Amino acid sequence: MSSFFIKKKSASAAPGKGDKTAGQKRKGDTAGGKGRSKNLKKRLNEEISSESENEGDDGPNRKRKGNEEEEDEEIEETPQEKKLRLAKLYLEQLREEEEKKAEAEEFESDLVAGRLQEDVLEQKGKLQRLMAKELVAPDPAEIRLLRGHKLSVTCLVITPDEKYIFSASKDCSIIKWEVESGKKVQKIAGGRKGTEDRHVGHTAHILCMAISSDGKYLATGDLNKLIMIWEAATCKFLYKFTGHRDAVSGLAFRKGTHDLYSASHDRSVKVWNVAENAYVETLFGHQDVITGLDCLGRERCVTAGGRDRTVRVWKISEESQLVFHGHEGSIDCIQLINEEHMVSGGDDGSVCIWSVNKKRPVSRVKQAHGLQGRAGLEQPFWVSSVAALHNSDTVASGASGSHNSAVQLWKCGQGFRGLEPLFSVPVTGFVNSLKFSNSGKFLVAGVGQEHRLGRWWRTKEAKNGLYIIPLIRQNTEQELEQ
Repeated sequence: MSSFFIKKKSASAAPGKGDKTAGQKRKGDTAGGKGRSKNLKKRLNEEISSESENEGDDGPNRKRKGNEEEEDEEIEETPQEKKLRLAKLYLEQLREEEEKKAEAEEFESDLVAGRLQEDVLEQKGKLQRLMAKELVAPDPAEIRLLRGHKLSVTCLVITPDEKYIFSASKDCSIIKWEVESGKKVQKIAGGRKGTEDRHVGHTAHILCMAISSDGKYLATGDLNKLIMIWEAATCKFLYKFTGHRDAVSGLAFRKGTHDLYSASHDRSVKVWNVAENAYVETLFGHQDVITGLDCLGRERCVTAGGRDRTVRVWKISEESQLVFHGHEGSIDCIQLINEEHMVSGGDDGSVCIWSVNKKRPVSRVKQAHGLQGRAGLEQPFWVSSVAALHNSDTVASGASGSHNSAVQLWKCGQGFRGLEPLFSVPVTGFVNSLKFSNSGKFLVAGVGQEHRLGRWWRTKEAKNGLYIIPLIRQNTEQELEQ
C-alpha cells in the first residue's frame, strides 16, 4: 500500500504583509488541503477496492487449485489399493449373482415340488383338480358342426397338441380335421366290401380308434376284425394287426409308450407293441362282447363287458383282473378319470363312478338323461358315450335316441362321491363318442343318425358330424369382459 505524507508550515515564518499573504495562502492551502484530502480518500478507496478485487479474483483460483489437488489425491492410488478395490467390487457382484441364483432355485424348487406332488397324486389316483365349478354353459352360436362323413360318426380322437381331430364313420372313412379352421386336412376313403386285397384302408364299419401320447401313431379297428396302424402326421398306412376273431370294439395306447390294448366282441383283450409291430399276449375273462376299453399310464386297462354287466380292471404284469358290478343293463362305454377312478354308462340310462377299491359304484345317477316314450311306457335314454377330463372333477355323458338327446356335463363331488349336473348341450341324434381336449378348453362329440354298434333305430333329423363345444371358465369370461 502507498503512503502519503502532509508537510506542516514552519511556526517561525515572518508576520506582516506576509501574514496576510500567508493567511491568504493558508486559506488557499486549507481549501487546497480539503481538495487534496478528498483526492487522497478517493485514491485510497480505489486502491483498497482494487486490492479487494484482486483478492476476490484469487479466491476461485485457490479453490480450483484446491479441487485439482484433491482430485489428484483421489486419483492417485497404489497398485495394492486398486487390487483391493477391484476385489471388493468382484465379491459384491458375486454376492448379488448368488442371491439371484438362490431366489431362482427356490422358485424352481417350489415349482418342481408342486409338480412332483401332483405326479405322486396322479400315480396314486388321488389327483382331482377342481375345475367344474368354473365352467359355464356355452353360447349355442359358439358350437361348431363339422360335416364330411356320409354315415354316422362312430369314434374320434384329439391329437395331444390339440391342433387336429381324427374321426371315423360307418362309411369306413377316416378324416383328419384342423381344429382352428374346421377344415379337412386329409381323408382316407373307405373301400367296398370285397376290395380288402387292393384297397388301402377299411372296408367295414370303423368302431374305435386311438392315438399315442406322443402323437406318432394312430390305430383304428373295424367290424372285419382288423386293427390298422397309421402315421398320424401324414396319414400314411404302416401295417395291420390280425388276431381277433370278431369285431374290434375298443382301442387305447398306454400313456408314454407305444403299447396298444385292443378289445373285441370275441370277449378278449390283446396287447400289442406298435413300435416293433409285434403281438404280446391275450387276456380272457368277460362273458359277453366287450363294448369299450381305456387305459392311462399304468400297465393296466379297464373294459366294459356289455351284457355281462361287469367292469373289469386288467393288471397286465400281474396277469390278474378285478371285477365290478353295478349296472342293471348293458354297459356300453367306459373312461378312466384317473388311475383309481372311472366313469361308465349303459342302456339302463345310468352314469356310474367307480373306484378300484370298491366292488360297487361309489356314485350312481339313474335316468341321467331323462325318459322317453309314451306315458306309462317310458324308458330311459341310453347313455351311449362318456368322457372324463383326466385328473379333474369334470365328466360328460352323451345320450342316444331322439331329437331330445343331449351332451350332459357333470361335476364329481369330493373324493369322486356324488355327481351334480352342470349344464347340457342339446344335440339331435346318437352321441357315439365324446372326447375332452387335454387342456380342457373344448369337448368334441361325434354324432350320427344310428348307434355305433347297431341299427336298432334311426333318427333322420340328425346330422352326421362332429360338434366342437367350447368349455368357457367363469374367471376367463370375467377377464374378457373387463
